[in-house]
Parts: sequence; structure tokens; C-alpha cells
Amino acid sequence: MDTLDEIYMLHPFFGVRRMKDELNDRGLEIGIYRTRSLLRDMGLTAVFPKPNTSRPHPLHPVYPYLLRDVEVRRNNQVWSADITYIKLSRGWAYLVAILDWHSRYVLSWRLSNTLDAGFCVEALEDALARHEKPDIFNTDQGCQFTSQDFTGVLIREGISISMDGRGRALDNVFIERLWRSVKYEDVYLHGYQTIAEARLGLTRYFEFYNKERRHQSLDRRTPYDVYFNGRCTEHAPQLQNRMNHLSDATEMVLTN
Repeated sequence: MDTLDEIYMLHPFFGVRRMKDELNDRGLEIGIYRTRSLLRDMGLTAVFPKPNTSRPHPLHPVYPYLLRDVEVRRNNQVWSADITYIKLSRGWAYLVAILDWHSRYVLSWRLSNTLDAGFCVEALEDALARHEKPDIFNTDQGCQFTSQDFTGVLIREGISISMDGRGRALDNVFIERLWRSVKYEDVYLHGYQTIAEARLGLTRYFEFYNKERRHQSLDRRTPYDVYFNGRCTEHAPQLQNRMNHLSDATEMVLTN
């Protein structure tokens, strides 16, 4: 499963057969049925490239997607949140992060050994306590984000709620890119044994990501610099438009 996770971050478009072939090439003798079973357990599919940490709740309301054709030109215009899993020596931990779309600044994050809504709400409250609130908050339709505990905080603060449509794999593309960086630049390199160890290591990494890691899409500036010291609009609208086109294309493929 750890190797599948690593392959998936590199090649999210691989189907079951290509995943099996890649495992075999790496010396892991496994058949197609076992590969399919493991991918299902991990919630990984080639069509919708993200871990299945986002299970909708049938009784929770789902809000419309508000970001189609929206140009994100300033800080705190749009925030988003997502959950990914972190492989430990025994079991898994779940990581939630809240990201400012314009600056790519990680506003808050939390690590948990369960997938209840509590750690997501804690991260949200922390971000709101330390930063100016956003106009729009975008998530997927996972039960953590559709829960009354989470949406209630957004409603209380007067923040517009946006949720990705099913199958729109690129609606939350900026935070998906964050997960790829987190895993390849930190988690896979360190192989954390416990949640406490992962929490300490991720604290160091997010400090590096925010304050030292330069982004080409930010004119080679850091998220911290853009968020606290000025705007960066040269590439943001063009990149957002490209993401909208790619997301529309993905939706067409799924529809067909």
C-alpha cells in the first residue's frame, strides 16, 4: 500500500493493470485482483485522482461550486481545505490543511488518527483566529466538510461555502499540488513511525513550505512573502483559467 501510494502520486492516471505492472517491476509479486482490492481499500481510482478520505453523508447538505470562471486575484478571496492520509509504520494518520488559493500559504493544519470532523473544525477555527476571513471557502463533499460542525463555523462567519462537484478532479487543484509536495519532499523521505513524530516533522516542513520554498507560479516568491507582503497577480488568473479548462475536460470525460 505504501508503494501504491508512491506510484499514485507520480502517476494518478494509472489503472489497475498498470499499477500491478509497476508493482511487479519493483519486485513485488502481486496479481491484478489483489492490486484492485488494495486500491479500493485505499480509495484510489484513476478517474478521480485523490484518496477516498471524502465520503459524503446522505443527510448533510451539499453546497454549489462557486468558483467556475472566477479569477483569484488577492489574498483571502478563496480558501480551501482537504484531507490526505499519512502512512505510519503501523497504520495511518489523517492530515487536513487549509490553504489560501492566491498565495498558496498554508494557513493551518492538523493531524489525527480518526476521520471525524473535529480535527477539521479545529484547523478552521485556528485559521480564522489568526488570519482575515475569506470570501469563499471551497472543499470537496466529504462528510467532515458537509457536517454541521464545519459548515456552521463558516455560516457563523458569513463566509460563502463552495463544494466541488463529483468527478471534478481539478476543482481543488492547488491543495492537491500541496499534498504531492508534502509527500515527496517530506513524508516519503522520513518514513514517520508515530503520529507524534509525524506532527513534529510536518511542523518543520510547513514552516519550510510557507517561508522558504519558492513557487514558479508566484514569480519565484514564497507563500509567506505573497500572503503578508504583497500581491502576485501576474500568473494567477492565467493559471486559474487553465485549471478551469482542465477541470471542464475532466468532467466531459466522466460524463461520456
